[in-house]
Amino acid sequence: MVDVSSRTIDTDTGREPIDSGGDGRAIPLNGETADDLVVADSADRADSAGQTAKRETLAPGRALAIADFSAPSIGAGDKLIRLAYRLGVPASTLTAPFSKPARPRLLATVNSPLPGDRAAGVALRAGHFLVHGVKAPIAQMDFSSKARLTPPFERVIHGFSWLRDLSTSATREQCAQTAERVMAEWLKNNLKPGTGLPWNVELVGHRLLNWLVHAPLILSGKKPEQRTRTIEAIAETARWLDRNVSRAHDGLGEVAGWCAITAAGLLLPDGHPRRLFGEAGLVRALGDLVADDGGVLSRSPLAQMDAIALLIDVSACYRARDMDPPQAFGTMLDLLVPPLLTLVHSDGGLGNWQGSGAVRASRIAALIDASAVRTRPLKNVRQWGYQRVAGNKTTLQFDAAPPPLSRHARSGCASTLAFELCAQGQRIVVNCGGSALAGGQVPARIEQGLRATAAHSTLTLEDANSTAVHINGKLGAGVGEVEVDRKVLRLGQGMATRIAASHDGYAARFGLTHRRILIMREDGSELRGEDLLIPAGKKGKTGKVGFAIRFHIGPGIELGLSEDKKGAGLALPDGTYWQFRLAATDGGGSLSIEESMWVDGGGRPQPIQQLVIQGMTSRGGGSFSWLFKKMG
Repeated sequence: MVDVSSRTIDTDTGREPIDSGGDGRAIPLNGETADDLVVADSADRADSAGQTAKRETLAPGRALAIADFSAPSIGAGDKLIRLAYRLGVPASTLTAPFSKPARPRLLATVNSPLPGDRAAGVALRAGHFLVHGVKAPIAQMDFSSKARLTPPFERVIHGFSWLRDLSTSATREQCAQTAERVMAEWLKNNLKPGTGLPWNVELVGHRLLNWLVHAPLILSGKKPEQRTRTIEAIAETARWLDRNVSRAHDGLGEVAGWCAITAAGLLLPDGHPRRLFGEAGLVRALGDLVADDGGVLSRSPLAQMDAIALLIDVSACYRARDMDPPQAFGTMLDLLVPPLLTLVHSDGGLGNWQGSGAVRASRIAALIDASAVRTRPLKNVRQWGYQRVAGNKTTLQFDAAPPPLSRHARSGCASTLAFELCAQGQRIVVNCGGSALAGGQVPARIEQGLRATAAHSTLTLEDANSTAVHINGKLGAGVGEVEVDRKVLRLGQGMATRIAASHDGYAARFGLTHRRILIMREDGSELRGEDLLIPAGKKGKTGKVGFAIRFHIGPGIELGLSEDKKGAGLALPDGTYWQFRLAATDGGGSLSIEESMWVDGGGRPQPIQQLVIQGMTSRGGGSFSWLFKKMG
């Protein structure tokens, strides 16, 4: 792989972004003055002299390399035990062949450092599930396998993630009655392991792990028969996972299953064979889940967070038994955290990428603190694909990689070459986001629309997606590869970071390649961009094609078009003012303000506006230059 953070020279177009006609002047902000623009001029070429031009090309079929992990080193005896357990020999036979099997019980109490959502826990104690802002009474909830629940409720009800929220809301004594009530209802409707939604491997893995980590909540009641039934359910579920973990729908589901198996091996009697079996499977599954830069292959920040949370909980199970987790677990946490930080804005919250909402800063901080990993955002971005530029509390996030392969995608989005911009904690340019949260306050019927290219701040042709969006979070044909160049250059009296990327998602249908160039000043006061449509073949096609370049504007910002319809003013809630301008030679597009929506960290849709440059352009190619600049 080539380090995309190294300085490179762009040789594709010979054009410079924000060029007003080749005179080396930038877009005038008020019709009278202009800023000097230094892009690949003589000074820049002098800075780059003697360097070899480098380009990173990412293609999902071959560039998403699987991280190399091996099972923990064990002796020959333990290898035989692990093999025998995998082949179905009972754990009690392997650990104490001449004794009765130990009765089911828990060997330790786990103290997970990861907190839950206190508001959701308080709602539970008041008799309601609270999922992404939607309340559902416990008394009216259908816990059976035949119930038709939305995905967010599936994860809460059948994955038992509510236990963490409940444990955060009050003391064990205050929460135990609610926990046992819900547990009893669920067990009554799911007497034996079977088929259907509750027995999806990922949900079973989360359920078993949550039962083990939060066992005091569901085992503190005064009814002995309830405690016995709960313990038996834990043991029975662990045996089911032993046999079915390989049937997970994707890599993250398999990791959840293996984490639960490992935790059961630590906390249930006769667990040594199961722990050996679980550790080997978990390390292998983690290697299949994550690329060599630490990003999960789904490119989903929510999946990245789930993987970190699972490892935090299983590591807490080791500490409960006064044992050290395998070194590979710590190595994986060290790999997983930096890519997640790449998508954290200057407000501390998450960007809206691959179905995620703008996860709150407090939740991100709690997750990072619980991981005990102290690091910085990922710099050497490859398969993760999200380029990040930061300066003076301004952050730019740029999706410069192909979408995930369909088998890896979770709420997969056609977001290639979209970007987000946040300054001083205020989101200025955003993506709609939230498709993974559909079924809460976000209506399920618009889930596919939130995954479309038009729901992201990038260019579309004829309202078509750059990559086909299919049902169940999957993606189809479209972007096959992305080329990326990144370098630092001199801009006026200061320095700036320039990122250029192109994708082939429209090449087959329209014969055009989309190339986007972004240049952000080091002080974060200005972002210059150019969107180019370049003929994909040797000869450009005749005729015209409709285009739209969308900039979804952050919540709370007041927009107003300029008199010449070539710019807009952005009044931010903190009192600062930004200006958006089109170049004089903007390819003939017109600028308008339209309605949009943005999904926040609580899964709540917020009404916002978007700036849209749209019109018709030649199939022989086109160029559209624009500028965001802080004015005061």
